Amino acid sequence: MVKEFNTTGSCNPQRHYMVNIDDKLAKIEKLVDDGKYFTINRARQFGKTTTMNFLYNRLQSEYLMIQISFEGVGESLYANEGSFCNTFKKMVARIMELSSKEDSPRWNALPTPNSLDELSLMISNFCRESDKPVVVLIDEVDKSTDNQLFLNFLGMLRNKYLERDKNGMDSTFHSVILAGVYDVKNLKLKIRNDEERKYNSPWNIAVRFNVDMTLSAEGIKGMLDEYESDYHTGMDTKLIADEIRRLTSGYPVLVSYLCSLTHEELSGDWTIEGINKAAKYIIRGDNTLADDISKNLGNNQELRNFMYSISVNGETYSYNLADEILKIADMYSYIKNVDGHVAIHNAIFEEIFHEYFSIRYQRENSGKVNVTKSEYILDGKLNMEYIIERFKDLMEEEYRDEDAEFVERQGRLLFLCFLKPIINGTGYYYVEPQTRDNKRMDIVVNYAGEEFLIELKLWYGNKYERKGEDQVSEYANVRGLKKAYLITFSFLKEKVVQIEPEWKTVNGVDVYEGIIWAKRR
Repeated sequence: MVKEFNTTGSCNPQRHYMVNIDDKLAKIEKLVDDGKYFTINRARQFGKTTTMNFLYNRLQSEYLMIQISFEGVGESLYANEGSFCNTFKKMVARIMELSSKEDSPRWNALPTPNSLDELSLMISNFCRESDKPVVVLIDEVDKSTDNQLFLNFLGMLRNKYLERDKNGMDSTFHSVILAGVYDVKNLKLKIRNDEERKYNSPWNIAVRFNVDMTLSAEGIKGMLDEYESDYHTGMDTKLIADEIRRLTSGYPVLVSYLCSLTHEELSGDWTIEGINKAAKYIIRGDNTLADDISKNLGNNQELRNFMYSISVNGETYSYNLADEILKIADMYSYIKNVDGHVAIHNAIFEEIFHEYFSIRYQRENSGKVNVTKSEYILDGKLNMEYIIERFKDLMEEEYRDEDAEFVERQGRLLFLCFLKPIINGTGYYYVEPQTRDNKRMDIVVNYAGEEFLIELKLWYGNKYERKGEDQVSEYANVRGLKKAYLITFSFLKEKVVQIEPEWKTVNGVDVYEGIIWAKRR
């Protein structure tokens, strides 16, 4: 059977190229061995179901494994306690008939429960007579976490767990693992008809799940080595694995997307350029992750404003999940913790956010940013000097009535709106996260194999001008570039002497700087 890169559903090592996750499974197995209850809460398509399936198979010899899912269950499940408990018994029975034939008759022989109290007794009787500790895995719990009956069910399991650990008086499941996007332990739920919302903690017994489920560059290389042994493309698997990791930060489905697109849509172009072309396919939005980002930002203005402040304006925040918006952004894996500060999770998401905000801005300000691509291309090469000159003209012509606050808030987004139609189809850009803060953003543009480094900087005086020139020249030296570009938004009370863009030599690098003056009111 020919393997493929999987981007839908769970992965099967017999049919799919996969990164080895044995190290992650070993850490989760330790939690199970210790009898812990926990939730694998990660964003969509982060490998939760695949992990649950692998864990199920890995532990079958030592534990009686019961794996069920609330995906696709009907509303009748929550009609009353009797319906819920009866359905739960049937769901477990179906699984046991397939995987635990010796235990199935004992489960089926127990009286059908009509209440949570009866279900509790049923679980106790079954676990007490079991030859192996019983482990329950419940996938897709998000489908049920806004239902009070399900929360009561979790509360019942919690009480049995506490009784077991307190004095051993109750027999219950050795370990319970829930999987979903939301952390059930801290959900803010609507559970009353009068629309009152409150925090519920039916799962406060759960230990923190801190297993890193992102894929490492080394693991990605192992997957590519397997692919290479089948296809013999001649790729440098380490180089490509490092680039995939740089673009995705190991987000599992993004890794698979890049590989699948490179193999299928780009005819096996396993080069840095090919991988970045594949990334552009994802950024353009024909996938569930990009759709979800658009939907979630559209439905939550506070989240939208927060992500704009990070992705476009480079605002810095302490990574503190006590803040509800940070918690939501973290839950969706839009952000991550880097040295105690918030950063966007990966470079592809960074560009998806820029795409979302720039398209939104262009739609709301139709006619102001019109670009004819051909005038910026000379003999197939990008004329970056002219791009900066014309952008400066645009700001003076179309936004001359705007004040410094507008330019500080929107200036960088306007440049991205201006740049995108020029390079689309032939080139690409990305924002360098390591160099970005609220005063500075570095953009790396690749067009026809030529690389351009552009720093967008807010300037409040001569000291900051020199610092910006030093920063962009130093970073150009790191990247081995002889030229760099600096766009400075000036917020001085009076216009600076330099009106037209000009070249300067700084630290051995030719720096082309254009200063855009934003008036104060």
